[in-house]
Amino acid sequence: MNRAFLSLSKSLGMIALVASSMVSVANANETAKPVKADPVKGEALYTNGDAARGLVACASCHGAAGNSTITTNPKLSAQHDAYIVKQLTDFTTPARNNPVMTTFAKAMTAEDMKNVAAFLAAQKPKAGSAKNKDLVELGKKIYRAGIAEKSVPACAGCHSPNGAGIPAQFPRLAGQHQDYTVAQLTAFFKGARNNSPQMVKIAKGMTEEEMKAVADYIAGLK
Repeated sequence: MNRAFLSLSKSLGMIALVASSMVSVANANETAKPVKADPVKGEALYTNGDAARGLVACASCHGAAGNSTITTNPKLSAQHDAYIVKQLTDFTTPARNNPVMTTFAKAMTAEDMKNVAAFLAAQKPKAGSAKNKDLVELGKKIYRAGIAEKSVPACAGCHSPNGAGIPAQFPRLAGQHQDYTVAQLTAFFKGARNNSPQMVKIAKGMTEEEMKAVADYIAGLK
């Protein structure tokens, strides 16, 4: 009888252990599920910031709905959400150090980044325009065909012919401010921005005039 009791106790113990393991696995799977981005929360943070965490409204620099009117600050409307999250994450590392953005990015949670990115990705962009007619043709040539003699590939190969980019891989460029695009190409050239080995190599093959030309052409893409 004692043996039967011990056997039953062991069996019940094993059942309890298995059940406990199953619950633990279920809880782990539930925890592992990625949090779905909330564009409504993203809009609130983008528009109003969060004073308690020292987060100034993104709109103060990047404009309403991501349509920046400050030429040194990028337009973010309709930008791919995965790309925005990557850049915000990169700002927290030496790969893309920026006194302003690094401070803000470090104050944001991963959820904040996803929410803001989801909001911006859904916004309608305002068109830009080329300004230098003497350079825009050169920019068009570089964007569409690259610079073969310097092994600079066509921008269109990664960012698409109309500048729409490729989600999660290459950013949207259409309509971007000339000043901002030139600044980023220069940063890649000088090594001040190191979060894209491919772009560092490409920028090093371009002259200042070529950078300005392609930036002007990009500004006019829609």
